Amino acid sequence: MKRARVRVPASTANLGSGFDTLGMALTLYNEVELTEEGEGLQLVVEGEGKATLERAGTQNLVVRAIQATLEDLGARLAGLKVCQTNRIPLRRGLGSSAAACLGGIAAAARLAGVELSTDEILARALPFEGHPDNIAPALMGGLTASAIVEGRVVSARVPVPERLRAVAVIPILEMATKRAREVLPKQVPFQDAVFNLNRLALLLAGLVTDRLDLLAAGSEDRLHQPYRAGLLPGMEAIIEEGRRAGALAAFLSGAGSSLLALVSGDGEEIGRLMSERWQREFGIENSVRLLEIDRQGLIYLE
Repeated sequence: MKRARVRVPASTANLGSGFDTLGMALTLYNEVELTEEGEGLQLVVEGEGKATLERAGTQNLVVRAIQATLEDLGARLAGLKVCQTNRIPLRRGLGSSAAACLGGIAAAARLAGVELSTDEILARALPFEGHPDNIAPALMGGLTASAIVEGRVVSARVPVPERLRAVAVIPILEMATKRAREVLPKQVPFQDAVFNLNRLALLLAGLVTDRLDLLAAGSEDRLHQPYRAGLLPGMEAIIEEGRRAGALAAFLSGAGSSLLALVSGDGEEIGRLMSERWQREFGIENSVRLLEIDRQGLIYLE
C-alpha cells in the first residue's frame, strides 16, 4: 500500500508594507496524508473547516491540487484516500489555501514517486493561489520575498532574528480574499507608492540587521490596509493598540481577518490587550495564538 504524508505551515503575508511580496511561515500546521487504496475517492477531514471541506468533495482545494498533479505526472490510481488534518483557520489571512494546495501537490508527487524541486512546486501552486506571497514561505520556511518574473515565481529567503515571535489575534469573523481584493483601488497616489517603498526598505533592513526598532515604521502601509479597514471593524484601532502595548510591529495578516503582532519577548500581554479591546469596543470575538517563526517550511512525514 502506497502512502505519502506532508506537513505544511501557516503563513502571514504582506507584513504591512510588503504587499503581495513578503510572507512569513508560522508554527501552526496542516497535514495531508494520501493512501492508494480501494476504488474512487475517499475524503476525511479533521479540525478546521471539517464539514465545509468534506462537503466540497472533488472541489476541495487539496483534492483539486492532488488530482491535477497526479494527472500531470501521468499517475493512474484505482482508489485514493485523502486525509486532511487542519489546524489553520480558514479565511483568516493565515495561508490556509496556500497550505492546502502545497500539501496536495507535494503529497501527490511523493505518492507518484516523483521528486519535485522547489521551483516546480511553486510553479504548480501558483495557478491555485494567483500570487506567491503565501506559498513561498509555506514551502521554504522563514521570511520570503517573492515576485512573478516573466511568468515564473522568483523567491528568496530573508534572514530574520531568532528572537522574533508572532502574536496572532484571530477573530471569528471570516474574510474572503476575493472580497478583500475588490475594495483595493486600481491606482494609488504616487506619494503612497513612495511611502510604501520607504517603509518596506526599513522593514527589510531592520530584520536583516537585527534593528528591531525599525520594524514599527517599516511595517506601516498605505497600499492595502486603509482600504480594507472598512471590512474589519476596529482593525486600525487594534493594530495601534498592539503597537502601544509594545509590539515591534502590528498589521493585518494577509487579506485578513486576523491581525498579527511581531514581538521579541513574551507576547502574551500584547495579545491580551489587543484581544480584549477588540471584543470590548467593537464586539469582535477572537482568540490569541502565540507562534514562533517556522524555519523549515513544508516537510515530508512519510
